Amino acid sequence: MASMMKIPMNTGFATQQMLIPSSRGSSLGNTINVNVCKRRKYLVAMASNPVQSVALVPSFSQNVGIPIMVNGCTGKMGRAVLEAAISAGLNPVPVALGGPEESGKIVDVGGKEIEVHGTSQREDILSSVLNEYPNLIVVDYTVPAAVNENAALYCKVGVPFVMGTTGGDRELLYKTVADSNVYSVISPQMGKQVVAFLAAMEIMAEQFPGAFSGYNLQVMESHQASKLDVSGTAKAVISCFQKLGVSFELDQVQLIRDPKLQIEMVGVPEEHISGHAFHMYHLTSPDETVSFEFQHNVCGRSIYAEGTVDAILFLAKKVQSKADKRIYDMIDVLREGNMR
Repeated sequence: MASMMKIPMNTGFATQQMLIPSSRGSSLGNTINVNVCKRRKYLVAMASNPVQSVALVPSFSQNVGIPIMVNGCTGKMGRAVLEAAISAGLNPVPVALGGPEESGKIVDVGGKEIEVHGTSQREDILSSVLNEYPNLIVVDYTVPAAVNENAALYCKVGVPFVMGTTGGDRELLYKTVADSNVYSVISPQMGKQVVAFLAAMEIMAEQFPGAFSGYNLQVMESHQASKLDVSGTAKAVISCFQKLGVSFELDQVQLIRDPKLQIEMVGVPEEHISGHAFHMYHLTSPDETVSFEFQHNVCGRSIYAEGTVDAILFLAKKVQSKADKRIYDMIDVLREGNMR
């Protein structure tokens, strides 16, 4: 593993820059910063063309008619999605699915009570809810080990779903959905702006392969202590850099999980230690005279929750229009426009 980076950063909610002088004292550097540190109010945007606005952006009153089931709602991400969904006018149904240890729990969000059911009779419960709410869309923020089993259930019952849970056998996941013909949005990264950054990286990698050949890459990511593995976002960005000619392995990623280091070295606001995602990618030329920094910092979970709500609205529209394509990702949601 590479030696620990020294990262001078400003703490708090201001834009943060991670400029790392090379061993030769070079001050050259380019920094891309994406920082999200405040929970914004969820706003329903109107399209710039008034003739298209009704078709492109469902109104608040239309949103109320979309029932959603948020599976994994006992977790912080699931709860954040419920809060954003209620703010957007969506209608969470009073039932959700969870693990065996969650059976019987009641989740209260915004005055709405949701009863969580465990693993028994899951198919009957989901079928019953779909029968009562024909326009139901399921949102999954459970655990990686449940991804494939849950997707198989949604496909068997025939309910559209948004899969925000990471992990699982992704190849099997896509095959299961493709074979079922169920509508879905599947993305390990629901933050729209981060997805846009990833898309830009992929375009650069495709159009300029080898552009960073010979460059040295250092990657640091800081997440809450409960996240032990390398994030899917970091893996995707690293894959792009590899296509750009950089030699780098995943075991070289510096995982910062110590709260003290996160505050003092990385600059994570103390109030967001339990929920954040700070990523930095530092490139240095072979002679160490040129450096580039790509950075995206996220505090809290609102960026993912709001992106999930947009994915729900997007998927509801595709189901209603009986679109030919059935499997979508957040790139498709972005291409549709209507960024909030």
